[in-house]
Amino acid sequence: MIQLLFQGQVVLFILILFCLVLSLTFHEYGHGYMARQFGDRTAEQQGRLTLNPIAHIDPIGLLMVILIGFGFAKPVPTDPRNYSSRWGILFVAAAGPFMNLVVAFITINLYGLGLYFGWELFQGTTANSFFIFLASINMLLMVFNMIPIGPLDGHYILPFFLPRRLAMNYMYYNQRYGNWVLLSVIALAIMGVPIFNHVWEFGQYLLKFIFLF
Repeated sequence: MIQLLFQGQVVLFILILFCLVLSLTFHEYGHGYMARQFGDRTAEQQGRLTLNPIAHIDPIGLLMVILIGFGFAKPVPTDPRNYSSRWGILFVAAAGPFMNLVVAFITINLYGLGLYFGWELFQGTTANSFFIFLASINMLLMVFNMIPIGPLDGHYILPFFLPRRLAMNYMYYNQRYGNWVLLSVIALAIMGVPIFNHVWEFGQYLLKFIFLF
């Protein structure tokens, strides 16, 4: 993403960076909020149950976003031992991607509504870029985090939909090799393999189904 600066597209760089940070913030807030609903106040006690991006920014993750266009926020701390139900693991994990889906739904349809009524705020290329990027990035985060490898949210969700024996085997192998698989995927993407292009395209495909206009 840093190449945008070298190309003189400073406004676009700032716009995309803002959308990424905002999207990651909503994602982490979703985890913390759902954990509290299941009785775990760890995130709240550590000041992470907030929509203030500063509380969620990871310096290394932010640097990765700037350099390669991919990064991460600080994971919201949760303690499953405090959950009032075993289903808390599933719902807390799903809450992050679901929050991204909600943000994408609101963003793209608010933009469509603004265009439909001709509101001035929604006119022009800057408004178009902001709303489209914000919706698209949230769909990207939703799809990517649902992949069941490494520490991604999907690895908490998948076992609930597998037979017990298969779920145990999956959790065992993911715990041993999942992080390496994820790092390999990221390394391949950095080397030019269009892995994230496919994730982005799938997110764009899904975006059509939540656009009401």
